[in-house]
Amino acid sequence: MLVIVTENVPPRLRGRLGVWLVEIRAGVYIGNPSAKLRDFIWDQIQQGLEEGNAAMAWNTNTESGYDFKTLGENRREPVDFDGLRLVSFLPSDQNETAL
Repeated sequence: MLVIVTENVPPRLRGRLGVWLVEIRAGVYIGNPSAKLRDFIWDQIQQGLEEGNAAMAWNTNTESGYDFKTLGENRREPVDFDGLRLVSFLPSDQNETAL
C-alpha cells in the first residue's frame, strides 16, 4: 500500500498522480504500485512540486512496518531514532503572532 499526501502542488502534478493512484480526497492518493513504479512516482513529484510539499508512506519490512519520505517546506521533519523513523516538529515561525 502506498499513500501520498500533497499540499499546494500544481494541478498538472495532481493529474499525473491520478494516472497511477486513486485520489480519495483532495491531495490524498492511494494505490499498490511496485517499488519501481513508487520510485518513478516520487521522481515525478520531485520534478513537479514547485512551491508545494508532499509526503509519501508505504508498507515495508521494518520494525514499524512502514517507511516514508517528505519533500518541500513543512514544520514536520523525519528523524531517525535508533533505526525507527519518527517525525519532529520544527518551531513555529517567530514572526507569527500568538493568539
